[in-house]
Amino acid sequence: MQIIQQSQEVLQAKQRLGIVGNAPALTAAIVRAIQVAPIDMSVLVIGESGAGKEFFPKIIHAFSPRKHNKYIAVNCGAIPEGTIDSELFGHEKGAFTSAISARKGYFEEANGGTIFLDEVAELPLTTQARLLRVLESGEYIKVGSSEVQKTNIRIVAATNVDMAKAVREGKFREDLYYRLSGVQIPVPPLRERGNDVVLLARKFAADCADKYNLPAINFTESAKNALMSYRWPGNVRQLKNVIEQVAIFEAGTEVTEESIRQYMPVVSESFAPTVIGGEEAHSYAKEREALFKMIFRLQHEIDELKQMIGATHPSFGIKAIAEHSESTDTGISSLVRLRHKDDDFTPAEQVEMPIDEPVENPTTLEDNERELIKRALERNDGRRGAAAKELKISERTLYRKIKEYGLE
Repeated sequence: MQIIQQSQEVLQAKQRLGIVGNAPALTAAIVRAIQVAPIDMSVLVIGESGAGKEFFPKIIHAFSPRKHNKYIAVNCGAIPEGTIDSELFGHEKGAFTSAISARKGYFEEANGGTIFLDEVAELPLTTQARLLRVLESGEYIKVGSSEVQKTNIRIVAATNVDMAKAVREGKFREDLYYRLSGVQIPVPPLRERGNDVVLLARKFAADCADKYNLPAINFTESAKNALMSYRWPGNVRQLKNVIEQVAIFEAGTEVTEESIRQYMPVVSESFAPTVIGGEEAHSYAKEREALFKMIFRLQHEIDELKQMIGATHPSFGIKAIAEHSESTDTGISSLVRLRHKDDDFTPAEQVEMPIDEPVENPTTLEDNERELIKRALERNDGRRGAAAKELKISERTLYRKIKEYGLE
């Protein structure tokens, strides 16, 4: 008996507010709103922009004991930060420059009724503190006044923002979040409502034809499939906008997939329609594949670079080491390690080479190496063993370099 009664109430709510759709997730949200309506708790409606969150505060008010009192909807994101407190709580005459007379706020106007705070996450932190006081004690103070006033109000809020993330980032008070979300009602996005997309499209097309006295349109099966496979990032609001354009410009025709796709923004990707009752799975296979391809491509480019360096300097492999050195007076700021292919080469062998700002006539690697060896020999009075030790290369390699560069 309870199930039948709930079903009748759901139908009543849909008819009263013009809600179209039979998706289980939508029906569950309506049932939840009806169930919480008689219980005087704060409710937070969550869902994407354009999904139809504004219907649920109306359902809660209509099925609550407050239904004969005022219902006021406030878009918190549309009111400037400097006037939001005055709009919500009112102000006294002279409270600010343009306050030429006292004014009641929404909390005073809707006393005994329901206030719907849409986009509640947009409230400034100072206003959030005032709102928290109202929720906890029913008290508020008008702007420019010191008198505490009482109100008996029920607050239903809505947001398309991840509130838990907003709390972590310090953009929304944690205590207010918990007070507002005594009960949460999730509203499903349009892409998860299956055939509701087609039902809504038919309604919007018929409403537009009646309003502007236009010939009706019909949707082919391919057009219906296109509607259901589209992602609808703007949800019901976007669907209405698209269908109204189709109803005007395709009036009196049979709308095909090709014609209806002309009115769908190409920035939104298509997707596999949601199976009602199932759970949409997310796969990272393509992301992993793309990441691996990028890594392999980078490795291939590094190998090619090594081959190019080897072809240019067949006797050496080059590895730059960004390491500051203050042990010599040569002004060396980094080292270039030269790996020789001789059997006697050890990993410790390296030649210091300056890597400074670009100059107009840059020297070659061989010129720099020759100059370093020459200076080392001069500092050590021609003693090759000491010079080799300073350069951290073997004496055999130094002898060969001296002969190669004509420093004998």
